[in-house]
Parts: sequence; C-alpha cells; structure tokens
Amino acid sequence: MELFDVVVVGGGPAGATAAHELAQTGRKVLLLDKAGRIKPCGGAVPPQLLKDFDVPEELMVARIDTARMISPKSKKVDIPVGQGFVGMVDRDVFDEWLRARAVSAGAERRTGSFTSMQRDDDGVQIVTYTDGRSRTGDTMQIKAKMVIGCDGALSAVARAAIPGADRMKHVFAYHEIVASPTEDSEAFGKNRCDVYYQGPLSPDFYAWVFPHGKTTSIGTGSLQQGFKLRSAVAALRESTGLAGVETLRREGAPIPLEPLKRWDNGRDVIVGGDAAGTVAPASGEGIYYAMTSGRYVAQAVGVALLTGNPLWLRTARRRFMSDHGQVFRVLGIMQRFWYSNDNRRERFVAICEDRDVQELTFDGYMNKRLVKAKPLSHARIFFKNLAHLTGLAPA
Repeated sequence: MELFDVVVVGGGPAGATAAHELAQTGRKVLLLDKAGRIKPCGGAVPPQLLKDFDVPEELMVARIDTARMISPKSKKVDIPVGQGFVGMVDRDVFDEWLRARAVSAGAERRTGSFTSMQRDDDGVQIVTYTDGRSRTGDTMQIKAKMVIGCDGALSAVARAAIPGADRMKHVFAYHEIVASPTEDSEAFGKNRCDVYYQGPLSPDFYAWVFPHGKTTSIGTGSLQQGFKLRSAVAALRESTGLAGVETLRREGAPIPLEPLKRWDNGRDVIVGGDAAGTVAPASGEGIYYAMTSGRYVAQAVGVALLTGNPLWLRTARRRFMSDHGQVFRVLGIMQRFWYSNDNRRERFVAICEDRDVQELTFDGYMNKRLVKAKPLSHARIFFKNLAHLTGLAPA
C-alpha cells in the first residue's frame, strides 16, 4: 500500500486549505473527496478571507452592501454594511478552485468516499475508501502517518476516532438555488441579503434569501427534527414572489452548532471545518472559520510530523478558540436566547435598528474579532439589551 504523510478526507474549504498548506511544505498529501458534493450554504465570505487566504476577487459573484432583517411581525430593518462588503461565492466553483490550488501545490487528489481506518502492525493508519471512479465501487486502501477529517458535521472520521464526536449538535439546513430575478423589488435585492426570523419559516434559526449574481440561494435551517424544511422554503418563495423562477438544484445537510470539545485523538487523527464544529452560532457563517481551522490543523500536523510528538495536534483547537472562541460564545448565547421564540426574535430585530449594534456587528464581521475599542458603544448596547430583556423597550 502507498504511504502518505497526510490523508485529508473531504475537499471543502477546510480540507482543501489543509491539503494546500501541507503540500506547500513538501509533504506527501492525498486529498480524498466525493464527486459532485455541494454543501447548502448562503455563500457569504468577508473581505478578510480574501486577504488571509490569497483568494482572488474574481471568485465573488456578488457584493452585498445591505443586510435586511425581517421580524415575526414582518418589521424590516436594513443594516448597511458600511465601508466594506459581504462577498458572495458559488460553492461549486469556489470549492473546486480551492481543490485545484491544493493540487497545484503538490497534493494528489482522488475521488472516493471514506469508509474506515485501522492501524497495521506498525501502528500506521490504513485508510479504506470506495473508489469514486469505479463503476463497481471498488474498495481501495492506503497508509497515512496522519489523517485529517474535514468530511462534514456528521464526520465519519471524527466518529471513528474522536471521543464525543457522535454527540455533536447540529442544525438541519436546506436551500434551493434558483435563477435570480432580473429586477430588484421589495422582496428581492441583488445587493441585499434578506434574513427572516419567523417561526413558520424556522422555529429556532432563520430563513434566508441570498443573491449570488445570476443565481440566488433561498433556504432555511432548524434544530427540530421533523420540521418541514422544504415546505418552509416553498412558503418563503411564495411570499416573496420567487415561486415562479427557475429552480436549478436543491441541497440539504447538517450544520454544526458549536465546536467539538476535542479535535484530535492524541495520536494521528485530527478534524477541521464542520467536522470540528467551526460554524458560527446565530449567523451560520462557516467558510472563513472552516479555512482558518484547516490552516491551524495543517500547521499542527506539520509540527507533529516534524517532531514526532502528537501532542502538537492539540494546538490547532487551542489557537482557534484563542482567536475566535469569544465570538462563538457570544453568538451561542445570543442564539439560545433571542432565537427561542417569536416574541424574543421580534425584540432582537428591534435591537438591530440601533446604530451602535450595526457598527459593532459589521466591524466584528469584517475583522473577525469582537471590537474592544469602543467601550461607550458597548455600554450603550448593554443597557439597550437590558431594556429589551425586561420589556421596558418597545419591540
């Protein structure tokens, strides 16, 4: 069996980034990815991603300058992005570009589905997968000094090797990609993201209409098993006048709610991206955080291979939580409280009218950090939140 330094399972933003980073250092890397898999995703990326990961602006199919929040009572609050923008990408094109870049850096790419792994007599992982190029689904095996699992929220790699991975909480997400309307309207803007906080469309998350240039993503998510996602999207399309536009494809997948407590097995397996739970609560933003986790995982694996010390694998999660843990904790609290019922969501949308809230929200989005340099704004927001929590402020 062929021996690789690293086998990366999953070719989304996290896996492709990890493969690219390791291949650049001269490691023998295999990127194993299913053919034709496109994750349901709003496709939003911050400008910081383009800078941090040297991604060309040409991959953006739209620049969003406004986010519209729609409350349970249909109150609309438009939040201007300010000096920056929210970039939109098509995941089929964007992910494929990332995979191709990994190959150009020296990674080998194969189409296949991970099935299992076990160690040989020397303690080296044997990775078994189904060959995606074979009509008969031939079983293939390779050896790996390290395995990186970036195979989604229900990661088979994580469940096989990471304690507690089988208990990951996740939202079920579904969207439909449709042809964008040719003209703007009250219900659609080519440079505006619409977010619906309405119980019939999502009892505990949100529904959305996100334009992507020639196409638009219309979707919803919910933690409740059994919630009829397709029916909710159909209702949203009907109410926005988008029922008659052409449907290009339909996609669904689980999206994690919080990072796993542990990303590695202490020896030779580590996870990143959705498999590690790096999707921001409340907002559902995942692409930037997936690529960041992929980079940290690659760097941790590189040092572990160089030193022969697997304890270095732990540094990936530590670095990620040091940089972004506070954002995830704040957003997690916000989702658990404000998204719990329509009365609270009505008040949440009302809070979003506040200029301090809007500025700090997009400052944090653009810079991927909680903004600490505006103490007076934080104080004002605290008291305004307190007024809404106690019912003293009008919804």
